[in-house]
Amino acid sequence: MSNTDPVLELRHISKNFLGVHALTDINMTAFAGETICLLGDNGAGKSTLIKIMSGVHRPSGGKLLVDGDEVSFADAHDARALGISTVHQYGGTVPLMSVARNFFLGAEPTLGWGPFQRYDDAFANRVSLEQIHKIGIRRVKDGQQLAGTLSGGERQALAIARAMYFGARVLILDEPTSALGVKEAAETLKLVMRAKNNGLAVIFITHNAHHAMTVGDRFIVLIQGEVAADFRRGERTKDDLLNLMAGGEEFENLELEVDEMRRHTE
Repeated sequence: MSNTDPVLELRHISKNFLGVHALTDINMTAFAGETICLLGDNGAGKSTLIKIMSGVHRPSGGKLLVDGDEVSFADAHDARALGISTVHQYGGTVPLMSVARNFFLGAEPTLGWGPFQRYDDAFANRVSLEQIHKIGIRRVKDGQQLAGTLSGGERQALAIARAMYFGARVLILDEPTSALGVKEAAETLKLVMRAKNNGLAVIFITHNAHHAMTVGDRFIVLIQGEVAADFRRGERTKDDLLNLMAGGEEFENLELEVDEMRRHTE
């Protein structure tokens, strides 16, 4: 694979559920060091597409390629083994477990051998702190701090740092800013930029056009399971993006109705 080849590629992906077409003929490429913003209204097919990329669902048609080779994921573990990691809202952390335990959940470091093995607490604390500090979260000073005491943005940082540490090459972020305040959302957007600058291909799923335009390099808009638009930064305005996400003509008609209502109230 050359540096100009995509890390992840979707060719003519379709997905049907009991005869219902959730996705139709989706094409997408994800390159290292690039942020793709995947947008669309509720029911547009974003969640289904995420689940196909992360190994939760198998496509009904089409191909997935990693580093140019066709792959078939049996489950999410297969996708993670090839460097495709998904971070859901709040990072999927366990609130009553420590930062370090969350960081190494399912991959716990140990000392000793055989029946004398034990959890390497010191290593887990040190590495988890090093990794979250590396991506800019420095308020956390103790790996034993409970994850539930972290802010939403800090929990996102913990999950992103974990994914990067365990070899993620494609980072899928599922609505990471949707439940955050303004300051936390801004910190999360910085995390997206840091992940991209570290050479990851980032797929950022969001309803927020402003957040998308802040960090995105490419933008893919889904409407009713199909790609309605695929464009690069600078080729469309934020208003164009909002129009597409809302279904084009319907959004324009809504704007006209709102303008008319304003005139009547002035």
